[in-house]
Amino acid sequence: MSSDELATLLERLVEAGVDLVVVGGIAAVCQGAPVTTFDLDVVHRRTQENVRRIIDVLGSVRAHYRGRPELFPSENALLGPGHQLLMTSLGPLDLLGVIGEGLDYEALLPDTRKVETPVGAVHVLSLARIVDLKRASTHEKDRAMLPFLEAALARQGDG
Repeated sequence: MSSDELATLLERLVEAGVDLVVVGGIAAVCQGAPVTTFDLDVVHRRTQENVRRIIDVLGSVRAHYRGRPELFPSENALLGPGHQLLMTSLGPLDLLGVIGEGLDYEALLPDTRKVETPVGAVHVLSLARIVDLKRASTHEKDRAMLPFLEAALARQGDG
């Protein structure tokens, strides 16, 4: 999947009025980090109305659980704090109820920046907060990305 397809996926979510915070590699790229990503990672607001909007978008992009094309995420799954790792016709999408130490949409919102897309603004987790989360991570992939994120943060003057 191309970065254009992931951008289209994000735009579809924004256009549908989904409340979300972009938290993964795309959030870092939006802020000048020289990293590559192959999926869209978002923390979504876990309300009934927002989840219904998400379900509508997921249907339009033929979303299913990775490796399980017969399984579609339920409203109950999206209302919970877990991670829904999906494949869509536009690329991989990780819908996250919480990240880090239980940080949900509301907890992350103060640490976001608004980024304009062709269809509206989206909340993107600040690079400083991304770096903090990667520093606390024990995942090898996160640790490998850290020097690039720290360098981008230093260039911003926020580190």
